[in-house]
Amino acid sequence: MLDAQTIATVKSTLPAVAAVGPELTRHFYDRLLSHHPELKNVFNMSNQRNGDQREALFNAIAAYASNLENLAVLLPAVEKIAQKHTSLNIKPEQYAVVGEHLLATIQELMDPGEEVLAAWGRAYGVLADVFIQREESIYHQSETANGGWRGTREFRISAITDQSSVIKSIELTPVDGAAVVDYRPGQYLSLYVQAEGMANRQIRQYSLTATPNGRNYRIAVKHESAGTVSGWLHEQAKVGDVVELAAPHGDFFLDVDAQTPVALISAGVGQTPMLAMLHQLASQHHAAPVTWLHASENGQQHAFAAEVTQAGKNLAHFSQHIWYRTPEINDSGRFDQQGLMDLSQVSAAIAGENQQFYLCGPLGFMQFVAGQLRDAGVAAERIHYEVFGPHKVV
Repeated sequence: MLDAQTIATVKSTLPAVAAVGPELTRHFYDRLLSHHPELKNVFNMSNQRNGDQREALFNAIAAYASNLENLAVLLPAVEKIAQKHTSLNIKPEQYAVVGEHLLATIQELMDPGEEVLAAWGRAYGVLADVFIQREESIYHQSETANGGWRGTREFRISAITDQSSVIKSIELTPVDGAAVVDYRPGQYLSLYVQAEGMANRQIRQYSLTATPNGRNYRIAVKHESAGTVSGWLHEQAKVGDVVELAAPHGDFFLDVDAQTPVALISAGVGQTPMLAMLHQLASQHHAAPVTWLHASENGQQHAFAAEVTQAGKNLAHFSQHIWYRTPEINDSGRFDQQGLMDLSQVSAAIAGENQQFYLCGPLGFMQFVAGQLRDAGVAAERIHYEVFGPHKVV
């Protein structure tokens, strides 16, 4: 635990740190990666270039420093980050490296004096210990579960299927032929690739899209216009290629009892974690109503439509509603509404008193939908969401 003086020192200097703003995290990452270029094999360099990772780090620093005397409020954020870190196989010794460069960054940009640096160092040490302990627990759980492992494991691409003009599903089977660990619907895999032409190893997280079967995994990948890994998977990867995977991770997953109504709300490739949830509900013949709400650009980009309809046949109370933003001439009959998702058009389907709402899609879409849910009187604790990439608050 931190002493009162350390807490007071950190909190009193937080406004000055905040005033430095993004410059602090930019300087930190530039410093860290120049001294440890091997970490480019861990960080998503696209998120470095667009600033998303820097923003996420700054927000995390501010939240932690603001709650030093009440760390319990940070536990959900700690869990989210710890799950991501274990999918990246972050090691305890790397926390010391990060701490060294964080303190050096504060010194170089602010020169606050030894007392302040020492206080921030103690505060960082406590936080690092929290992450190290939680991450070791996750590693142990993944390693000791039936079909589990620690680190990475080789998998062979066993099937590639076009699901739309921009989305492919990819099946991955372990090279060793042994069982694979189960996962909770909504969790993701981390895929490790260093193909020809890639300067560094690339790690990306992709949601699992089927019911666990103990034999293999299925993910779905959208071809992003400048995506290094998605481009490789869409344009170069072939059946038989071998990649490495970390065990499934993630703090976003379906968690309801049989009597709880569920709404699965998505846009674009955000439907991928929802597919696993839908298949799980269907396999359990979920008794309460299940509502599938999905937005797509048009019919060409709308993936898994037939699969969703087929899964819904195993549910006693299933309904779906589809929005196309810019439907094409041959899309007639494939969608229900044109334009952006408007929940007032399905108000009866989302009126359950204890209904749970699961959201995934572009950040702007989730903020738009979450606002509609709040306006409809849905409490925040009934809204669950996943953000692809560095975490942002919806």
